[in-house]
Amino acid sequence: MKFVLEVTVDEGASAADRAGELGRILRYWGGNLHHYALEPGDGSAVHDSQYQEVGAWRMDAS
Repeated sequence: MKFVLEVTVDEGASAADRAGELGRILRYWGGNLHHYALEPGDGSAVHDSQYQEVGAWRMDAS
C-alpha cells in the first residue's frame, strides 16, 4: 500500500511561511489518521489554516 499526500503551496509566500503551513498540515493529518482504517480507497481533502482546500491524501493499493 502507498500513502499519498499532495498539497499545493503558495508560491508567493516566503519559504518560512510555506514550511510553517506544511508543518501544520502534516501535524494535523498525522494526528488525525487514527480515525481512518487506512485501507485502499481511504482519503480526504486537505485544508490550510484559512480552511481552503489545498490538496488531498489517499491510500493506494500499489
